[in-house]
Amino acid sequence: MPEIDVNGQQLHYTDSGGEGPVVVFCHSFGMDGSMFEPQCAEFAGDYRCITWDERAHGSSRTDRQFDFWDSARDVLALLDALQVDRAALVGTSQGGFLALRAAMLAPQRLAALAVLGSSAAAEEPGQKVAFEQLHDAFVGGPEGPPEQVLEAMAGICFGDRFDARPWKARWREWPAAQFTFAFRALADRDDIVERLPEVQAPVLVLHGADDRSYAPSFGAAICAGVARCEGFVEVEGGAHFLSITDPEPVNSALRPFLATHLSGGSA
Repeated sequence: MPEIDVNGQQLHYTDSGGEGPVVVFCHSFGMDGSMFEPQCAEFAGDYRCITWDERAHGSSRTDRQFDFWDSARDVLALLDALQVDRAALVGTSQGGFLALRAAMLAPQRLAALAVLGSSAAAEEPGQKVAFEQLHDAFVGGPEGPPEQVLEAMAGICFGDRFDARPWKARWREWPAAQFTFAFRALADRDDIVERLPEVQAPVLVLHGADDRSYAPSFGAAICAGVARCEGFVEVEGGAHFLSITDPEPVNSALRPFLATHLSGGSA
C-alpha cells in the first residue's frame, strides 16, 4: 500500500487508477480502507476508487491528538497530492463525520457526498459514558483488550449477521496509544448540526434500521439539514458499518447517485 506525507502525517492509501471520475471512501472507527472492498470491486470499472487509512487506523500511525476537522483537511490534502481537483466522498460512521466537515471546508472540491450510519451531532452524554468505559477496558488490560470488549465492539459495529473474527484479530493488535488517539476524536467531536446548510454538495444518506450506535433518526437529521439531500435510504436489518455488512443495498443506492453526479459513470 503506498503512503504519502499529508499535513505532516504519513497516510496509507490505495488508488485503483484510471481516467474515471474519482470516488474517495472514508472508513469507520476501528477499520481501515479495506472495509470498502465490496464498493471498490463494484465501481472500479467506472470510477477511480481511492481508499485511505485515517490517522491512528490501519497503517497510518500518528503521534498526536487530532479531531475530525484535521481528518477532513487530510482527505482534501490527499486529493491535492494525487492531483485530483474534484471528487465524490463516501463515508461510513466517522468517515461521514469527516466527509461532512470536508464539504464545509472546501465545497468546490466535492461533486457529491454519501454518508452511511453517521451523525452530525456531538456524542450524546449517556453514550459517551458507555464509550469511555469501553475505552478504559480496551486499554487497561496488560495483555491487550479483553475478549468481552472485542465482542461488545463487534456487536455495535457489525450486528449479529457478520463474521467479525478477522476484524477482532486486527483490534487485538491495535496499539493502545493509537486506539486512544482515535477514540478521543470520536468521543470529543463537536456538534455541526446547525452548520449542515453549509454542505452544498448533493448528499445521499444511508442508514441501517438496526444500527446499534446511531439510530436512523441521526441520518434523517443529516438529510433534513443539508442544502441538497437527494435521498434517505433506510436499509432493512442493516447494521452500523453498512458498506461491509450490507454491501448489496449500499451499492444499489450508490450506483445511480454516483452516475448522476460524476460524469463518465454508468447507471
